[in-house]
Amino acid sequence: MSDNLLIVADSERDANMLYAAGMFVPDPFVFLQIGRKRLVMMSDLEVDRARREATSCRVISRSDIQRRLIKEGHRQPDTAQCIAYLLRREGVRKVVVPDTFALGLARRLEDLGVRIKVRKGEFFAEREIKQADEVKKISAALTMAEVGLAEAIQALRNSRVGRGSRLVYRNAPLTSERLQGIVATAVFQAGGVAAHIIVAGGAQASDPHERGTGVLKSGEPIIVDVFPRSQRTGYFGDITRTVVKGRASEAVRQIYRTVEEAQDLAFSLLSVGANAASIHGRVHRHFETSGYRTSRQGGRMQGFFHGTGHGLGLEIHERLRIGWESKDRLREGNVVTIEPGLYYPGIGGVRLEDVALITKRGARNLTRFEKLLEI
Repeated sequence: MSDNLLIVADSERDANMLYAAGMFVPDPFVFLQIGRKRLVMMSDLEVDRARREATSCRVISRSDIQRRLIKEGHRQPDTAQCIAYLLRREGVRKVVVPDTFALGLARRLEDLGVRIKVRKGEFFAEREIKQADEVKKISAALTMAEVGLAEAIQALRNSRVGRGSRLVYRNAPLTSERLQGIVATAVFQAGGVAAHIIVAGGAQASDPHERGTGVLKSGEPIIVDVFPRSQRTGYFGDITRTVVKGRASEAVRQIYRTVEEAQDLAFSLLSVGANAASIHGRVHRHFETSGYRTSRQGGRMQGFFHGTGHGLGLEIHERLRIGWESKDRLREGNVVTIEPGLYYPGIGGVRLEDVALITKRGARNLTRFEKLLEI
């Protein structure tokens, strides 16, 4: 017999709730799965919209439940009492909740006679395998990322080199912040929201998650990483390119070629049943044998010191990881990023990131954006 499931959360921020209900709601609401029956309890503000959009669920009005409880003698029924009422009506005394479930609400439900069991790890294991419609939604979000990236590349192309190699765009300094704004605007117009866009140039690019600040310069590697969320579906896209305005140094060109080779290697290893940690190990060895060692120098990491990739879907970083500590094996329907990179404080950094769908025949690259170092 399958477990009876309970989630209480908003679906703007909770991916499991969005997956369960299939609609965006900014305030917490209740989802119950009892056998094959799926219920959502909504405020009056959201009831009518839920009946249109949450088509896989039976929609229940919270105020209707509260009125019934008041008739039974409860003065001001709270969320826990409403949930307990629904469970009693369905003949259920035990529910499974995510490991993010609110402790206070769990204790209140237990006081009302509801047994709570916490499911560790992935609440919906099936989220790891993307169905055809989910792949389309990820691809659409990835297109939004590519639109934003294209605007960034165009702005860099159209910039001129001023004093001290500083870039000038439309008669004003071209800063990381300004280029992030250009990307964010393009993504928004395409239907997405891109938060925490990375535009890191020069020495800043040697830190993989440095967002970037200040004026960009010619001749230095600039990492542009865009990972928007579709405003309509909630699915993410993710893409990274590294570019140089003007001529790159020989050191940067060689690093770029090596990272591109590492990404090609990783794609060739993606197949059903492949060991994620082994894929990462092969990429790491490629860098080592190419002369790019990973180590700590002066208190800072350099080389290749993050994972090769991660799952992508309703969250930017989903459970499947391609890294040293991963115990995952790839399965048909997985969608993962492949993003090797090399980072050296005296040079900067290079990272390339595409998105792969695992199929019976290997990996299909969902990313269409070109790779070009010098612009």
